[in-house]
Amino acid sequence: MTIKMVAVDMDGTFLNSQQDYDRKRFANIYQEMKEQGIRFVIASGNQYYQLKSFFPEIAKELSFVAENGAYVVSEEKEIFYGEIDPKTVVDVLTILEQFEDGHTILCGKNSAYVNEKEPAEFIQHGSKYYHRLKKVPDLLEIEEDIIFKFALSFPVQQVEIVLEQLHEALGDKLVPVSSGHGDIDLIISGIHKANGLMQLQELWGINAEELATFGDSGNDLEMLAHAGHSFAMGNAQPKVKEVAQKTISSNDEQGVLVTLEQLLQNN
Repeated sequence: MTIKMVAVDMDGTFLNSQQDYDRKRFANIYQEMKEQGIRFVIASGNQYYQLKSFFPEIAKELSFVAENGAYVVSEEKEIFYGEIDPKTVVDVLTILEQFEDGHTILCGKNSAYVNEKEPAEFIQHGSKYYHRLKKVPDLLEIEEDIIFKFALSFPVQQVEIVLEQLHEALGDKLVPVSSGHGDIDLIISGIHKANGLMQLQELWGINAEELATFGDSGNDLEMLAHAGHSFAMGNAQPKVKEVAQKTISSNDEQGVLVTLEQLLQNN
């Protein structure tokens, strides 16, 4: 078995419930990965600027598949971005007005945006995942930015029903995917984490059999199905465990780090 590339989701996967990880243990693993020539990639629905903040010492040498694949940056160089057509942005915002219990963040290349009338609690929650988050009077009036995706939040118990309703309401405009904890992302069809990883694979000449991926939510399904070695967290959603080749211990049991140590020994 030869692994040349590892991609990890962050929330519920690499990060524990306190939104952190064993930094000393990972530093040793990362050093070993470098010595073996293995690329380490962060693949998350979150904003690039937020993801970088978790790796202050090494962010400049890492690769990020951010915004669920809509923004790919490697060693601070922009590799790829997807763009939602401005008319579609307007159409989708109009559709979302029908969903009374939902809250919306519009995710752009320069910043994320939230309506200033949203509850303060929601805005504060959003700022954890979007380090660049601007409050604006009206999401319909955002110009001068490239929009990647919509990040929606609903009561957890409504998510499955809302996903079905969004599929029906949106048609082929955008694809709704669950990203855990009551969050739903609306992404461009075909632009998901696996697509982002493929951009990097092409850049580095790495095939899917040499790729290991780790995830826990619906937005990880494509990259788990794509990789030669795929791991669902013990805390993962049932459908994620079905797609992944193996289920490992949970994010609070450092499942990713434990498994990486094993993989490095056998590589």
